[in-house]
Amino acid sequence: MLRPKIPTMPTPTGCVSPPAVVEPTAVVPAAQTPPSTPAAPAPTRPVVQLTPGTVVALVGGGTAVVLVVGAVLVSLLLAVAITGVSVAVVAVVLRSLLASEAKHR
Repeated sequence: MLRPKIPTMPTPTGCVSPPAVVEPTAVVPAAQTPPSTPAAPAPTRPVVQLTPGTVVALVGGGTAVVLVVGAVLVSLLLAVAITGVSVAVVAVVLRSLLASEAKHR
């Protein structure tokens, strides 16, 4: 059967440093330290409050986005439809011209 060729790692060129030697160190237990005072609490994210005004703004913005996207999609669909109709009209005219030319011969 076919056996895949596994690429080999090329030998490095240039200056190569040997790997660093890691020597084990003894673990010395730390002296007991009194518990430190707790740090100030991390600032929390601001809470978003939905007031009636912001709800109206969000609904209005969402409605505007939906209307704009809908208008763009409808215009694209209309462009495709107009292009299809024009291609069909050109095909009918060409067919008519070719048929009338064949009759006149």
